[in-house]
Amino acid sequence: MTAGTGPLRVLVVDDEPAIRRFLRAGLSSQGYIVSELAEGLPAIDCARRNAADLIVLDLGLPDIDGTEVIDRIRAAGSAVPIIVLSSRDDEAAKVDALDRGADDFVTKPFGIDELLARIRAAQRHRLQREGELPVFRSGDLTVDLVRRVVTVRGAEVKFSPREYGVLRLLVQHAGKVLTHKMILREVWGTDTDVQYLRIYVRAVRQKIEADPERPVHILTETGVGYRLRMAG
Repeated sequence: MTAGTGPLRVLVVDDEPAIRRFLRAGLSSQGYIVSELAEGLPAIDCARRNAADLIVLDLGLPDIDGTEVIDRIRAAGSAVPIIVLSSRDDEAAKVDALDRGADDFVTKPFGIDELLARIRAAQRHRLQREGELPVFRSGDLTVDLVRRVVTVRGAEVKFSPREYGVLRLLVQHAGKVLTHKMILREVWGTDTDVQYLRIYVRAVRQKIEADPERPVHILTETGVGYRLRMAG
């Protein structure tokens, strides 16, 4: 639940009745208020009316493709978190959905515990974004976005401007998957070679991870991009 605002309203958009029943049971058991739709166009209207706090969206809908639903919701100015739930498991589909504005992507078949964890992460990201928290903390990592100071295990760590740019972007969207393209566009200003990004992520990990080969802060979404883990 979202503290102080009542139960989270989750809209499930999927044309498979069995999936909707499964999600209703699993989400309702956590205290979420669940509504269901089998088509995409009504979901766009719900987002415009602010009738949901989070949307779980299938891509293969009978009336309109799920990617078009994402496009129209974002074009309408809604920032409602969208978690894509789809049987499309290729990397291109994931990258496309995330680049269009989805917050996360879960592949069918899936476990309810994984989906619940993704929902919690999406909510924490939304609350952080709305609160514009100047200081981010996760485990032994602290990033002061105002003072541009990063500390790890209590000690200040220095970064090059571009290293800090990568870390700052991940912090600003903590809990959300950022695609390679999104990070390159924001930090480099162009869709340059993704290898440059890998080099800088490796450098940042060397400075903030206890074991850069087993990172706990910056997580890799293989073939898609990176996610900064949010503690709690």
